[in-house]
Amino acid sequence: MKATAALLLVSVVASVSPALAQKSTPGVTDTEIRIGNTMPYSGPVSAFGLAGRVMSAYFDQVNGKGGINGRKLNLLSLDDAFSPPKTVEAVRRLVESDNVAFIFGTMGTAPSSAVAKYLNINKVPQIFLISTAAKWNDPVNMPWSIALPWGPNYLMEAAMDVQYARAQNPNARFAVLYQNDDAGKEYLRGVREALGADADKAIAMASSFEVADPTVDSQVLTLASTKADVFMIYSVTPRACAQAIRKAFEAGWLPLRFISSGCANTTAVMAPAGLEASAGILSLGALKPYDAETAKDPGLAEYTAFMRERFANTDPNNSAAIYGYYVSQALVVLLERCGNDLSRENIMAQATSLKNIELPMLMPGITLNTSKDDFRAIKDGYMVRFDGSRWSVISERLRGN
Repeated sequence: MKATAALLLVSVVASVSPALAQKSTPGVTDTEIRIGNTMPYSGPVSAFGLAGRVMSAYFDQVNGKGGINGRKLNLLSLDDAFSPPKTVEAVRRLVESDNVAFIFGTMGTAPSSAVAKYLNINKVPQIFLISTAAKWNDPVNMPWSIALPWGPNYLMEAAMDVQYARAQNPNARFAVLYQNDDAGKEYLRGVREALGADADKAIAMASSFEVADPTVDSQVLTLASTKADVFMIYSVTPRACAQAIRKAFEAGWLPLRFISSGCANTTAVMAPAGLEASAGILSLGALKPYDAETAKDPGLAEYTAFMRERFANTDPNNSAAIYGYYVSQALVVLLERCGNDLSRENIMAQATSLKNIELPMLMPGITLNTSKDDFRAIKDGYMVRFDGSRWSVISERLRGN
């Protein structure tokens, strides 16, 4: 009798173990995947909050087609105003009260850094956070954090910018305006490393600013006084990027100008700076430049239709919208790869084993690739130039290492 009861108990446990395993993943049921997100819907970079709204709309579209293996995507997106302390508060609420399966698409290096330790200690996946910083390629110390940038990381971006500038003028002197945070300092370090032994001589001046600064005019005028041949602008705040472009133009200083990939935004940066002032600006990226008149590319055409249907009053040529659409597509691919194993461990395992994943918004030849030893999803990029109305590709594919 005891043996029979024991066998019956084993049989019952075996029959329900898949369901129990599924229920053990917070935020995952037979009908739902609950996803946590923070966005700067207010504050100094509120223009990027559009990315969060596009994410929600894209997931609504996916849900309308049946979701992922019958599960609807439920994005819980909270405002952190691009303030790390607020990010911490919001993420703890999402994990501990809202029981999300994972955190997705946190905007910015500083906000993402503020919650990385907490998420890694608790083994909560921090999936496709929005930062191009090289620090996120750290499988040993941050095995639960992975970024999905819009181009190569800041060290590689800086190196490619310097290489391109020196090809135009081998003796060029550089002026650098950078945001005073980990990301900005990383970009500056990339410039110095790319210049090598010539760095001290080649960098005419580097000047920093704070995200909350109302203007960068004084820094730009000081940099302009160096008459450097190259002006490199690193920021994630559209306001600072637009001000830097405008003030340099007003000062009559028109060197070769590079703007960080995150600020290559026609609507939020180039137009406010002035299209004439912005003409000739260079940047590096992996996403296709948007051109409404020639959007015959199937991926861009699909994106355009999505924006016209769901954001009729928003210019589709907005990098925040383009990025929100792109990263949402990447997450859908990732979750589809997970199948019915939506454990946190498998979500992270799939995120760190991407092989030649093609996405409609990526430029030719650029695919997502990760491994357990290398979390950098994108290593290559193209140099693009703003002609006063749109961005155009002006280089072959530039290979990262």
